[in-house]
Amino acid sequence: MKLHFKILVGVSLVIAVALVQILSSASTRNVVLERSAYTTITSDMTPQGLLGRSIPDTTANAAQLRRGQYLVGVGGCVSCHLGKGGQPLAGGVGLETPFGVIYSSNITSDQQTGIGSWTADQFYGAMRGGTGAHGENLYPAFPYPSFRLITRDDSDAIFAFLKSTPAVNYTPPANGLHFPLNIRASVKGWNFLYLKSGEFKADDTHSSDWNRGAYLVNGLGHCGGCHTPKNSLGADRGDRFLQGGLVEGWLAPDLTSNTRIGLGRWTTEQIVEYLQTGRNVYAAAGAQMGEVITYSTSLMTRDDLSAIAVYLKSLPSSNPGTVEPAPAATLHRGAAIYSDACTGCHLENGVGQPRLFPPLGDNAMVQQEDPAGLIHAILGGAHVGVSPSRPTPTSMPSFAWKLSDREIADVLTYIRNSWGNQGSAVTVDEVLDLRSRLGLNTIYYTANSGDRN
Repeated sequence: MKLHFKILVGVSLVIAVALVQILSSASTRNVVLERSAYTTITSDMTPQGLLGRSIPDTTANAAQLRRGQYLVGVGGCVSCHLGKGGQPLAGGVGLETPFGVIYSSNITSDQQTGIGSWTADQFYGAMRGGTGAHGENLYPAFPYPSFRLITRDDSDAIFAFLKSTPAVNYTPPANGLHFPLNIRASVKGWNFLYLKSGEFKADDTHSSDWNRGAYLVNGLGHCGGCHTPKNSLGADRGDRFLQGGLVEGWLAPDLTSNTRIGLGRWTTEQIVEYLQTGRNVYAAAGAQMGEVITYSTSLMTRDDLSAIAVYLKSLPSSNPGTVEPAPAATLHRGAAIYSDACTGCHLENGVGQPRLFPPLGDNAMVQQEDPAGLIHAILGGAHVGVSPSRPTPTSMPSFAWKLSDREIADVLTYIRNSWGNQGSAVTVDEVLDLRSRLGLNTIYYTANSGDRN
């Protein structure tokens, strides 16, 4: 009977999601949402000030508050709960999903619009089971499927710190989900199918560092939220754990030991350096990962970063796959475009300037199966996240105004197949599709571009 019920729920959800996707396909909403503007601000606390403020020994439960402060950083809470022009933890970030838009909630200590009136039990219920203060279902855009692995002590520490934050009276916009997923009770079926039980359990066959890394990566760090592909219902594909996923038009890359598209070439020390500074000899962290560096991993202890590196290096390789050779004519055209547009930073042979402009040869990000992240970077530009040890930001400008869809496809195909790289050819349709979704079909020239008539 239970099996029949589970099948019935699954079929119902598939039908519901199919309806949502049909409705969503008619939407013209941009996949890369601007963060919502604030209307009422009652605090001028900066994210760095909040996460780095000193908690005196004389403060009641100071040790718990310090632990909570650290764990709020580990969980990357600021990245998702900092709206454009707003206050840290007050919410209002529009998260684009295949089923519509979900806005992050206010988790400051405000009694009316935040979690100031919550109890520790209610907060633990949200972290463990995705339920709000009144028992309502939260959407899994709030990563409770990962957060449920954390211990009660860690949950209580996070809650204690959040209750100590400045109150910000702000109500985020209403979610933009389509029927029937705008009915929160529909999440019960999703939980029934996909929510796993239990807190994190240590594996005695591995070291304490490995277990700590597993706890951080799979629990509070919720790395799979971006780096694991999703199925049609938005749940993690367990067969492709941490093998890369699309997030709002960007690609979160493969984190397995695959030597071509994963972390197989990186040492544990290089992983630590990347998480601590946002840069290493291979890569620089932009887009959402740049925020993760700024508001999360750069604030973590070296021991925890090393534990994460140990765990990631233990992951089995994803399937390396095969790559069809790119047409010679495409490579020829791409080489000319690269020489004209890219050598100023990445140099003629793609060697780059490590820790400033990433080398492009034998580059895992360049060779990802899906080139969406590269297309996005060229069309929209990218900014590298800052950290305490690397406070100066660097950026890549947008080339949407300068290069046509064909030129972008050609130069990326050339880059993905040069200097030891192997990647599928980028098509004009892939560039055109993302350009349209980013709202970059209209070319805007700058006063100094030299292209104005």
